[in-house]
Amino acid sequence: GPLPVYRAPLAEWGHVDRALRAAALDRGYPWKEDLNAPSGEGVSCYPINSRDGLRITTNDGYLEPARGRANLEIRGDALVDRVLFEGRRATGVRVRLGTGGWQDIAAREVVLSAGAIHSPAILMRSGIGRGADLAALGIPVVAELPAVGRGFMDHPILRASLALRPEAAARSADARHTNCCVTYSSGLAGGGERDMIMIGFNHRGLSEGGPSSQGAIGVALYDAFSRGEVRLASADPEANPVVEENMLDDARDRERMRDGVRRLATIVSHEAVTGIASRITFGDGGKDFAEVAGLPDDELDTLMLQEAWDIQHAAGTCRMGGGSDPLAVVDPDLRVRGLAGLRVADASVMPTDCRANLHFTCVMIGEMAARRMRA
Repeated sequence: GPLPVYRAPLAEWGHVDRALRAAALDRGYPWKEDLNAPSGEGVSCYPINSRDGLRITTNDGYLEPARGRANLEIRGDALVDRVLFEGRRATGVRVRLGTGGWQDIAAREVVLSAGAIHSPAILMRSGIGRGADLAALGIPVVAELPAVGRGFMDHPILRASLALRPEAAARSADARHTNCCVTYSSGLAGGGERDMIMIGFNHRGLSEGGPSSQGAIGVALYDAFSRGEVRLASADPEANPVVEENMLDDARDRERMRDGVRRLATIVSHEAVTGIASRITFGDGGKDFAEVAGLPDDELDTLMLQEAWDIQHAAGTCRMGGGSDPLAVVDPDLRVRGLAGLRVADASVMPTDCRANLHFTCVMIGEMAARRMRA
């Protein structure tokens, strides 16, 4: 396909990668040759989208080869205000290109691919969402779809921060931040297969001034039950929407993350990790990781809520579902329910957590949308 999959050989792994691999194997996690294989779990090389050290974007893989087509026009630096309608049929979009004024672009069909935050925002500015909320912002209601913006999900991560010894510090500005991960099934609180992942971070950002003395090993929940929301702060398209991630709100997520923190404590206490780190702390708070892992559940929960980060895997805010699903925004062909000529094709349509990084999944959503439209 147009996007490559690269697995770094072990010789190219960083110090944290190798330490995580050694510690996890010694703690009983099996080696899994292919992280993307349909079965199995354990220690794996993290496959990445890379060629000659560079990420190949969807622009590189899809748009560049098609730029010469007579039936394609690409307009950059565009801000979309809303979708235009005649009755319940989409007829185009209102956009501003660069520093110019607003203009209406006519279309037989409109496909929104603005991501799990901005696709629902565009829908809401277009009059599609909870009617009372839209009316309060002065937006005329086109379609009452209360689920627009609901169902937000992301993957929470907690990190063991490693103060790397000088010989373990990442030095190259091109150093890959991770090549090693450990997937496992928690077996707790209804979590699915491979609901958890540990990830090595060889550095937490390299400066031009020298090597990075900070690394980390994170544990993340890849099958989250907590759900948040995206809502409009204003009808102004330049105003960013409000995002309430609501991570770790569900007690089942907290139970599995507590277990994850304690599992991670056994990893970072291994000599392979202590050999490269002079100090190991919980997140950015500076508390000793082993001490935090030993806290009672309620105290650990408090610190987890303080230190949890997302992994920028936002999804679920324009959920796909069947006709009987009250939370569905789009149908299985990605068409917005009750409207004609309008689809959504991005991570926002995911009805459940996909237990993976989202990039390739989003590409396949786009591939599917293209095939459905062609059919």
